[in-house]
Amino acid sequence: MYVPRLGDGRALLLAERTDRSGTSRDIHLKGSGPTPFSRGGDGKAALGPMLREYVIGEFLHAVSIPTTRALAVLTTGEYVWRDRGPERGAILVRVATGLVRVGTFQYAATRVGDVSRRLADYAIERYYPELRGVKEPYLALFQAVCDNQASLIADWMAVGFIHGVMNTDNMVIAGQSIDFGPCAFLDIFDCRAVFSSIDHAGRYAYGNQPAIAQWNLARFAESILPLIEPDTNVAAAKLGGVLTGFVTSYEQEIGTRMAAKFGLDDPRSSLIDEGLGLMERNQVDFTTFFRALGAGEAPSLMADSPDFAAWYARWESEVDPDARLRMASVNPLYIPRNHHVDRALTEASDGNLASLERLVSALTDPYRERSELADLAEPPPPDTPRHVTFCGT
Repeated sequence: MYVPRLGDGRALLLAERTDRSGTSRDIHLKGSGPTPFSRGGDGKAALGPMLREYVIGEFLHAVSIPTTRALAVLTTGEYVWRDRGPERGAILVRVATGLVRVGTFQYAATRVGDVSRRLADYAIERYYPELRGVKEPYLALFQAVCDNQASLIADWMAVGFIHGVMNTDNMVIAGQSIDFGPCAFLDIFDCRAVFSSIDHAGRYAYGNQPAIAQWNLARFAESILPLIEPDTNVAAAKLGGVLTGFVTSYEQEIGTRMAAKFGLDDPRSSLIDEGLGLMERNQVDFTTFFRALGAGEAPSLMADSPDFAAWYARWESEVDPDARLRMASVNPLYIPRNHHVDRALTEASDGNLASLERLVSALTDPYRERSELADLAEPPPPDTPRHVTFCGT
């Protein structure tokens, strides 16, 4: 449902600065105290969730997925109270290409005056300067945002990332990943996988992310409808055509990524969907499978499946040795496995950073195998309880 002041109630924009390469960056605090969007909350943050922001952002950056990043995580010297009791307080200093969100446009659309147009002009000037002077700039802005979201969601899906709370306040117009509270990564491949403690209906399940992105973009379209054409029917038709095209864009983006993961040249190969189906039916670990496939070790993961044996024979006939080598450069060996992240954050919250630093060393160079980090590539033991994530508020 629509909440007029849905937003990051503990986030504070400090400044906009231009870096040495000429890129404009926002510097942002998270957890510094109450804001007008706190809705009764304390606006503060605990150390564990803020370190999670750092860990996840560094991994996404290492695998070339657009993301906000942590400049620093600072302890405050006080405790914040959450459901599980008192936790050490912390502030995240976040750096982003841009922090204007779909929710920002929804909020602007409720204001009196020309706020929506000013915000759209700012977004074009700041994030999409190539659109300055085009015939229909606001429609072109919507097209650009749809395109970058199709690419971003495909990036997430290709590494098994589940954001966990894809509200419109967590979709950034500039096309970066943001807010990693209840996020998690696939272990066993399951399109219905949900980890967030508040997502009871599976709205933000792994396999639902493309559709939810399109839903969010529809809300963006509604918020800029008056900017497109005076006739709302004409405006809706134009925006609707672009929104429908999101599906095609996403399918092209994910097809390209999955073909690379499987070592195939053709993104439309039936081997892709059939392979994913076999993984899901046989409950195979997502990350392990792709590394094993390139190394010729995948048959051991589904030794009891005659269907997989037939699939694998077809796959082998289509993949050349060079493609196998390339697979190691697109399929990470190390990901932020949920059980390793939880342990590292728990220890760090108690003052021991050794596990966190070791984990980050793997995640920032995730394609290169290192024997001393072998345990960080392992899935959780079979008897591990179902992983649950919390947003930290």
